[in-house]
Amino acid sequence: MKTRSDELQVFVSVIDCGSISAAAEQVGQTPSAVSRTLSRLEAKLGTTLINRTTRRMDLTEEGRFFLERAKAILEQMDDLEERLALHHQTPSGRLRINAAAPFMLHAIVPWIGEFRRRYPDIELELNTDDLIIDLLEQSTDVAIRIGELADSSLHARSLGCSPLQVLASPAYLERHGAPRHVEDLDQHCLLGFSAPESLNQWPLRHAQGDRWGIRPHLLASSGETLRQLALAGEGIVCLSHFMTHEDIRAGRLQVLLAGANNGYRQPVHAVYYRNTQLALRIQCFLDFIQDKLSAYAC
Repeated sequence: MKTRSDELQVFVSVIDCGSISAAAEQVGQTPSAVSRTLSRLEAKLGTTLINRTTRRMDLTEEGRFFLERAKAILEQMDDLEERLALHHQTPSGRLRINAAAPFMLHAIVPWIGEFRRRYPDIELELNTDDLIIDLLEQSTDVAIRIGELADSSLHARSLGCSPLQVLASPAYLERHGAPRHVEDLDQHCLLGFSAPESLNQWPLRHAQGDRWGIRPHLLASSGETLRQLALAGEGIVCLSHFMTHEDIRAGRLQVLLAGANNGYRQPVHAVYYRNTQLALRIQCFLDFIQDKLSAYAC
């Protein structure tokens, strides 16, 4: 017999709640019914998932393997139900979006007109902040975060990833020449971030490793400021493709040391609290912006 979704939910609830009685209250069943469901599930799978005694429960190795995949399946089912609901309801209300200024300007603002035409009943509020914010404190529904995510209670959805490239303007290169090797960067004016220091580790392979730590001659806290400085010919910069792809296409910036690039791509995630009332607005925005980002994400 095949495993059913309600059996997966009972199994996950028992583990999350820590006891059969607590899980029974959560799923609205009696403890005996929950216990029978667990036994039936183990019988179908032909293995023991939980070692149960009168005092404690411990997952077996098979149980740990099954738990991870059961949670993923249930999350996919929730996501499918939310997507199907979009076909029967009209998303509406205020949607507050927060992102770093460069991402907002280059990856969201260009598509806002199309989004508003598609979802005219959604009222957008666009806020920028280069620091990680508290979503509840800032009354934010969804925040876009670039780079690796720290552990968090927030729900995260990957929107793709964006290559990092070393760039300079034709004007700068005409005056100073282009570096032919990674080590040549030491002879150039380098534009870097004042914080965090990790952003000054450029994704370039060299004899000692695959990242090149720079000592910036000019620092800024915002990627957009560094972009403007690079466009003005003030030095060489390393920025994400989502904010420079138009400059590269138009010839305003040129990619340098492409053969030494280690291929690192910055992950892009949307983070938000799961909330049924907001799910439709969040879901339609994330689907929309993910499709747009695919043009210049990996």
